[in-house]
Amino acid sequence: MRVPFLSPEAPFAILAMVLLLIVILRPLKAMRPSLINTSVFFLACIIGDVLAGLPAGGTTGKAAAGWLRQLAVFGEGLAVLRFLGLAFFNVALPRLNLRISGILGDILIIIAYIGWAFFRLNLAGVELNHLFATSAILTAVLAISMQDTLGNLLGGLALQMDNSLEIGDWIRVDDLSGQVTDIQWRFTALLTRNGEKVVVPNSQLMKGRYYVLCDKHQAQPAWRRNISFNVDLAVSPGKVIALVQGDIADASIPNVAVFPAPSCVLMDFGPGYAHYVLRYWLLNPQADDPTDSDVRIHILATLQRNGIRLATDDHTIHLVEEGAAHREEVESREMQRRLQAINSIELFARLSDSEKQHLAKQLIKAPFARGDVITRQGAIAHWLYIVVNGEAEAWWQPPEGARRLLEKRGPGSVFGEIGLMTGAPRRATVIANTDVEAYRLDKAGFQSIIEQRPELADTLSGILERRLQRFAELEQGYAQGQNELAQRTPGSADIGRKIREFFGLD
Repeated sequence: MRVPFLSPEAPFAILAMVLLLIVILRPLKAMRPSLINTSVFFLACIIGDVLAGLPAGGTTGKAAAGWLRQLAVFGEGLAVLRFLGLAFFNVALPRLNLRISGILGDILIIIAYIGWAFFRLNLAGVELNHLFATSAILTAVLAISMQDTLGNLLGGLALQMDNSLEIGDWIRVDDLSGQVTDIQWRFTALLTRNGEKVVVPNSQLMKGRYYVLCDKHQAQPAWRRNISFNVDLAVSPGKVIALVQGDIADASIPNVAVFPAPSCVLMDFGPGYAHYVLRYWLLNPQADDPTDSDVRIHILATLQRNGIRLATDDHTIHLVEEGAAHREEVESREMQRRLQAINSIELFARLSDSEKQHLAKQLIKAPFARGDVITRQGAIAHWLYIVVNGEAEAWWQPPEGARRLLEKRGPGSVFGEIGLMTGAPRRATVIANTDVEAYRLDKAGFQSIIEQRPELADTLSGILERRLQRFAELEQGYAQGQNELAQRTPGSADIGRKIREFFGLD
């Protein structure tokens, strides 16, 4: 097929470009700017081919037209090879579930470009033997002068071919950590948590050591983190380990893996303190600092509600004249806060002021971090919690089926009053929906009051009966008949008898 003013190769190149563009346009939408640029380059070569075919006068004009045509045909071939490479490496191979690294594909396309250049030079009458000898010398000179560049190129090729590093991986290089966003010929780009783009030469990654965090090829990608804290030597290590390890394992903390389970170990001793480390597995490296903070909050809350202080360097200055007055003021404010918490509970409404004062002195601070389990369904615990700040949720797990949200409670609510008064197992699992500030009242704190006033058992039984009936309604729903609820809920007399037996009043 001969078209006026065009070289014999041009019609075939045009046909090939159109067919290849149809094949790659939709699958490679993300590369549309590159496709447009290649198409514009090809169109420019066609225009050059047409101009070279126009009549030219004189020897010089014909020689210039000949060189223009050679360059145009060479450019047309480059464009076709570019589209052919995209169709093969980016469309055909992925459909066959075969993938090669982008850098290797680029190298193969460049080799095809070089081969096409030698082919066109040979057709133009250039002696290739001299060219090969000259190119060998030039290659040696370039290899010596571009060692770092070649090292980066080969490093990028090796990284992509052995899959030791992939886009999306989180890595740490020395004191730098970030997510891999691109692997180019010369460098690997990282995006840090501060939003900084860091360019790391590929040769540095190949020569040095880097760490892949939460390797996606593991059965469960996770990164072990260590949280250190110190506790006074007077506290039993077994107690500290059991409390902290149990709390973190039970709590619902975002990005903390359930398995492997968190573990607490005694690492070292210092002047007056024991050094502990809580080890947990992080699921998302991007949230390392926020998750570490959440875990520290849970550790602190666990230690505080069990009366354990962190061992820190304290510098206290006592002002003798004002110290006593300030201390009394702080204690007075705390007592008022505790009395306010006691007065908010219906269970203690019939107590005298002196009895409420006694209970207020027995309260123990019990903070909980968001996600902590305050009480667990079926557990035996002879105390109650009074919520001062925060919100908690009560969940009930039926014998069969998914657990059910019974209710949410905020400041002024109480959990565990039935367990405190009768010793009965917990009816629901209560989880802190936010950070919760609470007070705990143990059985021993109420023992002396009810021993002095046994008649309180009958008064409290009516309140507990209503509370149990409310639980039954939440568990079963209001569709159930009241007779069935009455059969499930103990009467006041039965509850009063259980209170007397639990406190040994009979």
